[in-house]
Amino acid sequence: MGSPVVLVTGASRGIGKRLALDFAAHGFDVVVVARSTRAAPSRLPGTLDETAEAVRALGQRALVVVADLSSTQAAVEVALRAYEEFGRIDVLINNAAISPAGSALDAPLRRWELAVDINLNAPFALMHEVCPRMVEAGHGRVINISSSDAVNLVARRPSYTTTKRAIEAMSESLAVELQGTGVTVNAIRLELDVWTEGYAFTLGDDAAGMDFEDPVVMSDACLWLARQPGDYTGQIVTIEALRQVGAVRPKTPAGPS
Repeated sequence: MGSPVVLVTGASRGIGKRLALDFAAHGFDVVVVARSTRAAPSRLPGTLDETAEAVRALGQRALVVVADLSSTQAAVEVALRAYEEFGRIDVLINNAAISPAGSALDAPLRRWELAVDINLNAPFALMHEVCPRMVEAGHGRVINISSSDAVNLVARRPSYTTTKRAIEAMSESLAVELQGTGVTVNAIRLELDVWTEGYAFTLGDDAAGMDFEDPVVMSDACLWLARQPGDYTGQIVTIEALRQVGAVRPKTPAGPS
């Protein structure tokens, strides 16, 4: 029957990379999706090639799909490429997101549109392609990564707040649509400061001295959600709530090395 398959967006670094490696350690083949490669790196460390090599070193297969998720067609093609290679997707984790800082009204309109395209439209496009196939297979798990900024207006990131609140509503409503099919849709509202290169970059000098946690706590949460029965769906969970039921390990500090 082969290994189960997880598709992780934003997998070149940070939370996405940690998810890819920890799911591989639990026997999953992995589809890693992002833009950064050795041939076309970004200004932040980490590439899809490195993530894929680490997955293979754990004995699992890795498929690298380079995609600009500001295009819904690109998101659809990511799913089609995964099915072409593996014939299945058991877990879809919509992790990729951008968080433009500053005033939304003073910024170009395209910056708002970019956040909506990457943070909301791409996850829906992937679900639109993947969920019907999961229904046909009789089983599937979708995990959407949200943030406490969905309800925290102090963050002053209007496009991020708006899209994260929307992805929670999308998770709840599509969970209702898929109820009874064997496919679940849940969201993690990340309320902790988890160390990633991208998050530290957006914080700038404010990152110094912050009390970060290791992204492994997100793997704990996602692996737990992936194991839940088909009636556990439409939930918006936090790391602390999952920690209270023993699904997530105790606080694990992290930070720049």
